[in-house]
Amino acid sequence: MSPALDLGDLDLFTVGTEGPTGRRVFLLQCRSGTTLLTLKVEKQQVSVLAEYLGRLLTDLERPGALPDRLELVEPSEPHWVVGTLGVSYDDDTDRIVLVAEELVAEDEEGDVARFTVTREQAAAFAMRATLLVEAGRPPCPLCGLPLDPTGHQCPRTNGHRPPTS
Repeated sequence: MSPALDLGDLDLFTVGTEGPTGRRVFLLQCRSGTTLLTLKVEKQQVSVLAEYLGRLLTDLERPGALPDRLELVEPSEPHWVVGTLGVSYDDDTDRIVLVAEELVAEDEEGDVARFTVTREQAAAFAMRATLLVEAGRPPCPLCGLPLDPTGHQCPRTNGHRPPTS
C-alpha cells in the first residue's frame, strides 16, 4: 500500500461521467495545485454521497458563492476504483473531510485518499451529482432497476412483460 494521499485546499472537487447513458462511468475528481486525482466511483456511491452532503450542509451555515467550473479536467483516466467513502466534518477548519479507499481483494491493502472541501465545493458537488444521477436511465416502477430503451427483464415480473394491446 502506498502512503495515503492527503489533498487540502482543493482547486477542484467535482464529479462527471464518460460514455453513453446506460454504460456511463462515474468519475470523482479533485485537484490541489498540480496534483490531479481522478477516481472511478459507482453511480450509487455518487447518489449516496450527494444526498449525504446535502443533509450535512443543512446543519451548517449557508454556503457562499458556489464554484462555477465543475467539468472534468483531462486526463480523466481513473487512478483506481473507490471501494468505500467516508465523510466527516471538521468544526475547527469548517471543512468537510472525505476519505476514499481503493477497492481491493479482502486480503490486500489498497490506496487511500483524504481530501478536504469547503461547504461551497460540497454544495456544488451535491447539485451536480444529483443532476448526473437523474440524467441516467429511468428506474423501473416495479423493481427500481434502470430501464433500457427496450425495457428490461424485471425480477418482480419474473422476466415477463405485461401483454400489450
